Amino acid sequence: MVYIMFMFLFGLVLGLAAVASNPSPYFAALGLVAVAGMGCGVLVGHGGSFLSLVLFLIYLGGMLVVFAYSAALAAEPYPEGWGSWPVLGVMMAYMVGVCAAAGLFWGGWYEGAWVSADEFAEFSVFRGDIGGVALMYSVGGGVLVMGAWVLLLTLFVVLELTRGLSRGALRA
Repeated sequence: MVYIMFMFLFGLVLGLAAVASNPSPYFAALGLVAVAGMGCGVLVGHGGSFLSLVLFLIYLGGMLVVFAYSAALAAEPYPEGWGSWPVLGVMMAYMVGVCAAAGLFWGGWYEGAWVSADEFAEFSVFRGDIGGVALMYSVGGGVLVMGAWVLLLTLFVVLELTRGLSRGALRA
């Protein structure tokens, strides 16, 4: 399980470097979704399976709005992808910086921090996030409904702004 968590964390750092180094909004929004998936995988490994699911669904809704907005405003017919040399150079510079920071702080790590929640299964009665599910739906149900309503309203506002050249609010 430690190796899977290591792969999730490595994918998270690699995805963040890919998002930070890419000038095209198309690929940056796609990279943000991949980073959200890796972050939710880290949450699942540490015992927050329901929180991970809710976070991923809400984050995908937000990324849908961001992607619609960025795709409508991007005027590039041929955007630069992750395979182009300038983007790869900047991404490698970010990864060298991450490796330098990891080498600087490597001595202070404690290996027990990598143990996931499933490794202590015989000592626990239930999962860590199960108690929060009932609380979130009973006390926080109004906030969940309001959050879904705000995401839907934001999606409609972005779609109305970017509807077209002749009818939308944004014109060339």
